[in-house]
Amino acid sequence: MSWHRKDPRDPSEGGPIWNAFYKFMAGPATVDNAIEGDTQEARDAWHRDLEARKKWSREQRERKRAAHGV
Repeated sequence: MSWHRKDPRDPSEGGPIWNAFYKFMAGPATVDNAIEGDTQEARDAWHRDLEARKKWSREQRERKRAAHGV
């Protein structure tokens, strides 16, 4: 026999106290310094990598369009 009661609620809900805490006390999420690295060089490298990825994606879309004759 089990002495544990099954709670039908999802434990991630937190309940009204936690909801109020996060809503009023914790505030909205922030993205300040979201880019990894605390140096300007690291941020610049991240931006270069992002631009290279965007360029690659653009080239792939152009190749796909050219292959399909669109």
